[in-house]
Parts: sequence; C-alpha cells; structure tokens
Amino acid sequence: MLNKTNLAPVSFILSGVPGLEDMHVWISFPFCSMYVVAMVGNCGLLYLIRYEDSLHRPMYYFLAMLSFTDLVMCSSAIPKALSIFWFHLKEISFDGCLAQMFFVHTFTGMESGVLMLMALDRYVAICYPLRYSIILTNPVIGKVGLATSLRAVLLIIPLIFINKSQPYCRGNIISHTYCDQLSVATLSCGNIKVNVIYGLLVALFIGGFDILCITVSYTMILRAVVSLSSADARQKAFSTCTAHICAIVFSYSPAFFCFFSHRFGDHIIPLSCQIIVANIYLLLPPTMNPVVYGVKTKQIRDCVLRILSDCKDAKSHSI
Repeated sequence: MLNKTNLAPVSFILSGVPGLEDMHVWISFPFCSMYVVAMVGNCGLLYLIRYEDSLHRPMYYFLAMLSFTDLVMCSSAIPKALSIFWFHLKEISFDGCLAQMFFVHTFTGMESGVLMLMALDRYVAICYPLRYSIILTNPVIGKVGLATSLRAVLLIIPLIFINKSQPYCRGNIISHTYCDQLSVATLSCGNIKVNVIYGLLVALFIGGFDILCITVSYTMILRAVVSLSSADARQKAFSTCTAHICAIVFSYSPAFFCFFSHRFGDHIIPLSCQIIVANIYLLLPPTMNPVVYGVKTKQIRDCVLRILSDCKDAKSHSI
C-alpha cells in the first residue's frame, strides 16, 4: 500500500538474512547470548561507576559513556532481529524504520566519538600525569561528551530526512535484519546519489576524524612511553591502554568491513555475510568491552571482587 502524496510505504518487511532463512533459529542463539552478555555487562559497569567512589574519575566517566552508548546501539536493532528469527515478526512501520535508522547510525557515531575521547584521556594521563585532574575536570568531560553526542545527532538527522523525502516504488522488502540507510535507499525509485554521497561524507567525517585523533594520541603516547627509563614504568603505562586498544579493534574492525563491503564488495561478498557482520558490528563491542575492561582494569576487578566477597559474607551470616 502506497501513500499517494509521497509514495512512502505504510510499512517495510525486514527479510532477516536472505538465503539463510532455514538457519534463522540457529543464528539467533549466538546473537541472543551476546546481547544478554552485553546488557548484563554494561548495566553492571554503569552500576559500579555510579556507586563506587573509587571509580569517580575521568577514565571511568568516559567508560560509562561508552557503556551507555553500547546499550542503546545494540538495543536499537538486536531485539527486532531476534523477533524476526523467533517469531517471524518482520513488519516495521515506515516511521519506525526511520527511527531505528536514526538510533543505529547516531549511536554508532557516538561510539566512535567516545573511543576518540578515551584515547585523548589516555594521552593526557600518560603525557601530562600531574595535570590530569586539572585538564579533565567534570565540566570539561560533560562538555566534550555533549559535543560528541550532538555531532552524531546533527549529522544523522539530515540523512533521515533525505530518506523520508524519497519516493519508494520498488517494493517494501528490506534485505536486512534492521533498517540500514543504504538498504532502505535501494528501495527508492528516485535519485539516491544524495543518500550515498552524504552517507559517505558522514562516515568519513566521523570515522576519519576520530581515527586521526586516535592515531595522533597513540603516537604521542608511544613517544612518551619509549622515553621512560624504567621498564616497569613503560609496562605500567602500556597496560593502562590495553583495554582501550582492544575496544578500538572490536569496534572498528567490523565497521571497516561493513563500510567497504557495502560500497565496493556487493559482487564479491555474499549479502548474507554482509548482514551477519553488520549485526556483529552492533553486538561485538557492547559484548566485549565490559569483559575486557573488567579483566584488564585493576580498579574494576577489585570492586567486583569486593562486592562478591560482601555478598558471600552476608549470605554466610544469614545462614
């Protein structure tokens, strides 16, 4: 059914993973497991950072921003994917599709921005340790966090209106598990060059700028660490960056695959593989970030062990 004024469909049908419909249930198990780990892990991190005074420091405030971003990013798409896999609930309204597109692209942009801020945090902590608390005050953290969020929101909003203004007359079946910008644009019978070009510019502006800042930050960190005379000091400085480097790898590796496969690999990489990696892109960072930071960060480990010990003591006393 088409709206005669702008040829906008009443709803879209999300097909899931084309070609692997018979395996949807099996695909759902790892997706669901990763989503549960992501929800529990990130909610746990937010709880620790909120209530543990020892974690009220700039590094952990940025980690809280990352956890919140991860929660919204994976929750904007994965529950719908699971409903497709389990209950065949494939229909999504046109406005609901645009809303999902907004949240997915906005919070992936925020994820990149927060990783960039965390790299700057590590740069200040290692290169200017005596001025760390003076430079990264709570007002400064709030302002840079707000600026990063507004950047993503203001850049993605035009993309939503561009897609909303397109005429759609090539059916309403989206070959995906969620409303990705390019997947929706391909259903338009209008000129989608604006969608493609603007989407590319946004990706380059957000991803390119953030990667440049991360690269410069770690170049300066490497120079500062190499200049340290003590091997123990060098190892300690590097260890504070390990978790962040892992977070960068988990986030940008599937992001690069999705970016290049969407634009250059349609005839080389099967669509089913592209869609699975696109979902992994939304699931892998939220799943692994709490695990990595929990294992690699001593302060978080100590807080978790102390809480578990208190719970164990309380249980033994009650018995």
